[in-house]
Amino acid sequence: MKTVILDNWAFTQVGGGRGTRKDEYLQATGPTTVHVELLKAKRIPDPFIGLHEYDVQWIGESDWIFKQVFILSEEDLKSANIDLVFDGLDTFASITLNGEQILETANQFVGYRVDVKSILKTGENKLVLNFSSAFKKGRDIEKEHEKLNLWNGDSSRLHVRKAQYNYGWDWGPILMTVGPWKPVYLELYKNRISDLDIRSVVSENLDVKMTVEMTFFNNTPGRASLTLKAPNGTIVASDSNIPTNESQTRATFSFGKGELMLWYPVGYGEQPIYTVISDLIDENGTLLDSRTQRIGFRRTLIRQEKLLNEPGLSFFFEVNNIPIFAGGSNWIPSDSFLTTMTPARYREWLKLLVDGNQNMVRVWGGGIYEADIFYDICDELGILVWQDFMFGCGQYPAYDSFLSLVKDEAEYNVRRLRHHPSLSVFAGNNEDYQVAESMHLELDYSDEVSDFRKTNFPARYIYERVLPEIVGRLSDTYYHRSSPYSGQGKVTTDRTFGDLHQWNVWHGSQEPWTNWDKLAGRFVSEFGMEGYPNIRTVDYWLGGETRERFPQSRINNSHNKADGFERRLELYLVENFKHSFEMESYVYATQIMQAECLASAYRLWRRNWAGRGKEYTAGALVWQLNDCWPTASWSIADYFLRPKPAYFSIARELRPCTVGITRKEITTFADERSAADFTIDTLFEVWGTNSTLAAKNVTLEFLNHDLHDPTYKDGWTSTEVFKGPVNALPPRTTKSQIPKTIIVSARLLDEDGTVLARCSNWPEPYKFIDFPNDVGFRAEISTDGESVKLSSKRPMKGIVLDAEGDDVKWSDQAIDLMPGDDQVVYAVGLKGRDVKARYVGDGIA
Repeated sequence: MKTVILDNWAFTQVGGGRGTRKDEYLQATGPTTVHVELLKAKRIPDPFIGLHEYDVQWIGESDWIFKQVFILSEEDLKSANIDLVFDGLDTFASITLNGEQILETANQFVGYRVDVKSILKTGENKLVLNFSSAFKKGRDIEKEHEKLNLWNGDSSRLHVRKAQYNYGWDWGPILMTVGPWKPVYLELYKNRISDLDIRSVVSENLDVKMTVEMTFFNNTPGRASLTLKAPNGTIVASDSNIPTNESQTRATFSFGKGELMLWYPVGYGEQPIYTVISDLIDENGTLLDSRTQRIGFRRTLIRQEKLLNEPGLSFFFEVNNIPIFAGGSNWIPSDSFLTTMTPARYREWLKLLVDGNQNMVRVWGGGIYEADIFYDICDELGILVWQDFMFGCGQYPAYDSFLSLVKDEAEYNVRRLRHHPSLSVFAGNNEDYQVAESMHLELDYSDEVSDFRKTNFPARYIYERVLPEIVGRLSDTYYHRSSPYSGQGKVTTDRTFGDLHQWNVWHGSQEPWTNWDKLAGRFVSEFGMEGYPNIRTVDYWLGGETRERFPQSRINNSHNKADGFERRLELYLVENFKHSFEMESYVYATQIMQAECLASAYRLWRRNWAGRGKEYTAGALVWQLNDCWPTASWSIADYFLRPKPAYFSIARELRPCTVGITRKEITTFADERSAADFTIDTLFEVWGTNSTLAAKNVTLEFLNHDLHDPTYKDGWTSTEVFKGPVNALPPRTTKSQIPKTIIVSARLLDEDGTVLARCSNWPEPYKFIDFPNDVGFRAEISTDGESVKLSSKRPMKGIVLDAEGDDVKWSDQAIDLMPGDDQVVYAVGLKGRDVKARYVGDGIA
């Protein structure tokens, strides 16, 4: 087989306009899209800066042409078959080759293959891609069918198989991309392997059966061979004489327990990647085609079982018979311009996730089926992947032409992704059942037999008929109808079944984050809190507009797309913190609020992972890991891969061993007739968690600190979990008695004295605390200038470190510091510069 890459494009705006003059063509190298090329040519302002997003809206409502001329030799045209392959076109394109129309496209999420041998000629060949505006086409299709309900974006998006976030979301801009966004190439061949389906079944006993099914383009005489190689390159199994006189053939290999290394999620074992090489050879011994696929062997299940002492069923992932607490993040596309995402950027993002002690990523259903390299890296790093189908927050249609696109899309992407050991579940959509519930659409959860297409929630046919059939036929991956989805005839907000999107902090009833324990679900696949990014990122999007450098400015408002974000940020800020509206102070206040809120969720929910039959909460996936542009959002790391303080607070709660503390005030009345005679007791609970596969001997150190008396400390050391009052906080008999500001801290110590985990519990809300002016804080920079030792004479809350100039890669942030418990923070790129610290109750030290 010979491959000819076609990446040398010229493009123009149809009829001329603001992008190009009439008949003017700009040069471009594919894969690419229009915005990217116009930015390179300096024809448009950067839509990530200032208000320029609004200056480029015309691009998505224009038609564009990409064309190129390529040369083929007489020898090339002797090939038995020549196909023109498009791995992805965004989105509506009419394609001509040498003046003859060969293809009409209407789906960004699939690849296309066209037999073009009869159209090609020796010498120059002209390929032209005519792209129509997806926005305008979508409006036309919507008018032809019907306008449907949705959250986020323009309603026409529901009729268009294009990345839905392009239409704008509550964290992203409206940037309607267009162009050949994936590779375009010619394949010249006699015969080829048209499909390679590798399935492995790992039994409960952990032996392995691998089946490989090869499909060929035609039945030419010859043979095929299969080779399975171990990670070190040694051949584990092979078959070199597989007949090809049928269009499809199958080979099976069996291995006993221990003969193959199994793939595990990060933290539970290794991630061995095996390689399957399939060769197609003709009767003369000539290699016609070769396909290579990297695989891993694992047994991944979702367990839904009865629980002890609580209603409902569990919902947890089990890999190779090991129950896994899934601590991770939701993933949106990491750029509004997807062709700028390089393998290196993907690796940085996913390495950031793993370095934050996370083991799962959910590919959200309003973006894209991610690039192959994304899943390859997840395989390599041991990240479990929850994969949504690309339906998000809408009342999607199910008319015939739309269903045809959906079926092609599902088959294409299930085939593409099914071999990845990291792939753990396919989910039918994001929140579409919640949309149906909120809008009172026809939704009888007890109905398991209807067609649904004649209801006002027709997409149920897609989620309950089309997708499960395709996933079941083409893969062995578990299928879940939606995220969230309870099953059992329950609504999506039921906290005792399935997965849950818990948005009653921020959205919904806007609960205080101290109620996370009451808001727990069996598997919380979305929850979050907003926070501003690094001040450098804010200054980037301000673009030097110093007059706009205040939280309520027009540009800052444009870089936060959440409805009512100012009111909601301020609701949580004013309930918990004293804060100012000076830019740096405001950024810090939102960051520490986000860090406190999200750490609390992980801490309380992980407590619910209590052993067999007690998997009361089995996963927590924060919304969201990343951003697609520089913005203020729910992300825990910004567009430039700068972690927010929340990233670090979550990382601490997802360490293998952790310790947690709660404080509750209990009011007891003297008798049922009295409201004035009562006692208020402050009760604490302390617990530890261990996600390792072995029991661990640890010491739990539990101490009390008086914020205003550094000489006062009382406590004890114990391996037992503690529940009860502390001596420093005696009972109160009237609400006018202001309790001492007592901070309770706990540490888990390994047998050699190493600190495995820390936790401190402060009286909340923090706004009532009278913080001392002098805390005796010191930040000693190491001799190599790349680490900082922190110490203090009084308890400190939420320390965030920074330095003037270039950003630093800190190993920890949002730090609570106790007297006598110095902490070392590594600071790559500090280079000995002075460190400034911001913390709750103070400005900059």
